[in-house]
Amino acid sequence: MNANSLIFDEAGVLRSGWRITIFLFGFILCSGMLASVFFFLAESILRSRLSVLVQFGLGSFASLVAAIVSGWLCGKWIEQLPFRAIGGGFSNGWLKHLLIGLAVGGGSLTFAVALAASFGNLRFVLNPEFSVQHIAESIAISFLILALGAAFEEAFFRGYMFQTLARSGLASAAILLTAGFFGLVHLHNPAAGKISTVDTIIAGILFGAAYLKSRDLWFPFGIHLMWNWMQGSVFGIEVSGLTELSAVSILKEIDNGPEWLTGGTYGIEGGIVSTVALIATLILIYFMPIVRADQQLFALSSPAPTKSES
Repeated sequence: MNANSLIFDEAGVLRSGWRITIFLFGFILCSGMLASVFFFLAESILRSRLSVLVQFGLGSFASLVAAIVSGWLCGKWIEQLPFRAIGGGFSNGWLKHLLIGLAVGGGSLTFAVALAASFGNLRFVLNPEFSVQHIAESIAISFLILALGAAFEEAFFRGYMFQTLARSGLASAAILLTAGFFGLVHLHNPAAGKISTVDTIIAGILFGAAYLKSRDLWFPFGIHLMWNWMQGSVFGIEVSGLTELSAVSILKEIDNGPEWLTGGTYGIEGGIVSTVALIATLILIYFMPIVRADQQLFALSSPAPTKSES
């Protein structure tokens, strides 16, 4: 093996590892610059320190733009791919995939909650502390903020990095590597532990499988968003250990454990009920017949046929 073959594949295209390295460099540079600009402008306009919610929203938006732009430019310049290859455009079936994803995410989270309520000491009461208008405003804002967070994570973890590995015939490696990275990133969240990390890795595998099923980002985005939003804004549960993202909820959670089952202060994602629900959802997605990939997106995200196949 010569030095040239370590850099380029048989077709003369930069190997996937180098493509991912270039993408990460571009993403880090772009997201850092955008976040600095957004924070400066927001603080100048508001003339005060930014709340955690605003910081999360601005940071997510900056990272989302950086992930999409970096992925698009890498795809265009390195692999001669159109923008739609990223999977975030309005391709055939995008709305259907989004709606199904929202339904799957909501159903999966509700199943986990039902398990925790049935086998653990977890219950809920209506939130009596705020008016209907206050709750409605809060959950709408939370929906927007969590949508930005979920969109960024899907564009980053299931976007160019995942897709360039899939085009190299390494879809299984793409699922495992991005899911592992997804789990490691969430280790920094408050009250993270062994079960929460395992659950986050399984969630990463689930989102990767959802992308491969639809070949767009709308399906995994819908699952991701609804799981997070219902956790915080409907059930009043911590979202991956964070409480600031859904300050007001429809229900109030009363969690008396056990922590290994219900998740404790990390939220339900830190308990084995989420492990069961996520695995069940993964199986459902694998066999789901109503989600089909757009043929153009499928071709753009699959290995190029060899001469013997063409």
